[in-house]
Amino acid sequence: MASQEYLDKMKVRQEYRNLWHTDLMSTIQRDPPYCCLAFWCGPCVSYMLRKRALYNDMSRYTCCAGYMPCSGRCGESKCPEFCLCTEVFLCFGNSVASTRFLLQDEFNIQTTKCDNCIIGFMFCLQQVACIFSIVAMIVGSDELQDAAQLLNCLADMVYCTVCACMQTQHKIEMDKRDGMFGPQPMAIPPVQHMSRLDQPIPPAAGYPPAAYGQPYPPPQGYPPAAYPPPQYPPAGYPASGYPPSGYPK
Repeated sequence: MASQEYLDKMKVRQEYRNLWHTDLMSTIQRDPPYCCLAFWCGPCVSYMLRKRALYNDMSRYTCCAGYMPCSGRCGESKCPEFCLCTEVFLCFGNSVASTRFLLQDEFNIQTTKCDNCIIGFMFCLQQVACIFSIVAMIVGSDELQDAAQLLNCLADMVYCTVCACMQTQHKIEMDKRDGMFGPQPMAIPPVQHMSRLDQPIPPAAGYPPAAYGQPYPPPQGYPPAAYPPPQYPPAGYPASGYPPSGYPK
């Protein structure tokens, strides 16, 4: 049941739309000192990044960020700092991956195809080195032993390098979260007042308030003067024949 939940989380994580602020290929150029620190002191960096990912609130700590079957069963609530130290030193790979999943789920970040290829190459190289070591031990050939040793060294170098780049990527993402670089968040716009039904006059919105209730001045010459009374008889009619027969006078 728990494994099914983990698979469901992985499927949901593939549908995230946001991207990492820096991909794995660019982390060395973006922050070389921190990448070197993560390479030589990986467990210490993993401890600091996990604590920072939890907003320095260790009461929220769970072993492997709750993504492993042992999470919540190691007495983390009693001594979270000691449990985190144990996790980063004894389960270093899981600690790096758990911090990564924690950030991905918080910010809906998907891993690019290039990053997936780099991480997949790291795992495949580890498996191939393990297989070569087993074959060399069974066959007992000195040449295979030397090849297996060389392959193991290469796999360990790639593993440490990729983990250092991943931790630098996590650090840059949290720098972005904490507003240490980039544009500042937009300010909250001022409150805009809307007219209500109980307001007889709506508030002014960029125009001078109109003087409601005051009539406009009448135009010059209005209203017109009174019309003159009708003239009887009209012009052109003789006085003796007006009005015509049949019309009252």
